[in-house]
Amino acid sequence: MTERPTIGFIGVGLMGHGMAKNIVEAGYKLTVLAHRNRDPIEDLKSRGAVEADSAAAVAEQAEIVFLCLPGSPQVEAVVGEILEAKGACKTIIDSSTANPVSTRALAESCREAGVTLIDAPLSRTPKEAWEGTLDTMVGASEADFDRVKPLLDTWAGKIVRVGDTGAGHTMKLLNNFVSLGYAALYSEALAIGAKNGIDAKTFHGVISGGRMDSGFYQTFMKYVVDRDRDAHKFTIRNAHKDMRYVVSMADQSGIATHVSSSVKNGLATAEAIGRGSDYLPMLSDIVFELNGVATPDGSKS
Repeated sequence: MTERPTIGFIGVGLMGHGMAKNIVEAGYKLTVLAHRNRDPIEDLKSRGAVEADSAAAVAEQAEIVFLCLPGSPQVEAVVGEILEAKGACKTIIDSSTANPVSTRALAESCREAGVTLIDAPLSRTPKEAWEGTLDTMVGASEADFDRVKPLLDTWAGKIVRVGDTGAGHTMKLLNNFVSLGYAALYSEALAIGAKNGIDAKTFHGVISGGRMDSGFYQTFMKYVVDRDRDAHKFTIRNAHKDMRYVVSMADQSGIATHVSSSVKNGLATAEAIGRGSDYLPMLSDIVFELNGVATPDGSKS
């Protein structure tokens, strides 16, 4: 029986905590990077993980290192530390939402150092991360995909190889563009409706269960109608970052960005007025408030 590789995990936040939990519970030896938020670290240690105080220290102990970080600047910095360490790490799996242009450049730097970079960004929520049923779209060669798939199986329910390195992050941005575009569309439609006598519950009663229903729609409206602040834990700040990456990728591809730029600008406005830490469904409140419309809970700017 082939010995399982040792695993490192850098970025045990909302998504990473659940992923790392499933990895260690599947029997893999896991090293996690220390973090100022001690709760996930202590939980993972209680399940058998060990803690390291730097990315280099993680790379010295782990043959495969997962990254789940805020964006490309952080990924670039950590990959640089890993390569400089020249430790046990021979494979990096980046589950962040990153800029594919940066990912492809990093892949070349890794290749020169004898390290394989795989991008496996995520879809769904921290709930599915904890349950081990995330979706992931993977950028890797067929051989590398087959090699790491048993590890991805520990935390993902749907795993799709979408191409070589960089393709995962490209597909993730397209996926997010669609969902963030819907968030902008729902928010504006709800505000127009509210201004013209159609409240959010009535709107929801018509759309829910119809052809325009979806899982994303349901979590979005769980906040709008039920005021569940934790229905979709994805910040407007992160959404804005993702749309900047989408527009940048489109610009470099020579694609006109009529819709993506509009979605990005709406999120930029929300962050500029101090609402970046709000979760995505709260974009509906912001659109209501900017238009002087009472939100579903009765408040009005």
